[in-house]
Amino acid sequence: MTRMTERFAMTMMLGLMTLAAWALQPGSPAPDFTAQDTHDKTHTLAEHRGKYVVLEWHNRECPFTHKHYVSGNMQRLQREWTSKGVVWFTVISSAPGQQGYMTADQENSYLQEVKAAPTAVLLDPAGQLGHLYGAKTTPHMFVISPTGLLIYEGGIDDKATTDEADIATAHNYVSAALEDALAGKPVSTPVTRPYDCSVKYAH
Repeated sequence: MTRMTERFAMTMMLGLMTLAAWALQPGSPAPDFTAQDTHDKTHTLAEHRGKYVVLEWHNRECPFTHKHYVSGNMQRLQREWTSKGVVWFTVISSAPGQQGYMTADQENSYLQEVKAAPTAVLLDPAGQLGHLYGAKTTPHMFVISPTGLLIYEGGIDDKATTDEADIATAHNYVSAALEDALAGKPVSTPVTRPYDCSVKYAH
């Protein structure tokens, strides 16, 4: 290995170590954010201190997201947990021209059509919120504690398929994390692999 190659390898290794060090991990403070919803209202994480917050990355054209909405599963979860005081933000980080991009009017019509019930839908066309949290897929789920700590991040459940029939037998990690936390227990599964389509950030 030449000295130049060694230097390049060392630079890459240091870069990867830096990324790993900055990766958002359960137990670490969840980054504050400012984002506009589909009704032009500004939301921050800080204003919801004292409540559990769920972030759900969304792309209506992704078959994995579609599975949870056409079945009514995501709407059921939204209603169940917001009725218990949880703040639920659906986040759209698809860039203009990319799959899943929605204007505020388009998303509001969609919410009415599928009878979705999040606290609000946050529009993130520049991908700032998505990159802040390292959101990779739709859906990619995050749960934040009332003290502002990330307590879960990953997939919505353990059935990485597009088959609606799998929902009935799936273990829902988001509900499990909230149930553990509300019972005063450590979250039994704080990290899982998120699935699948990739978030359609701007190129």
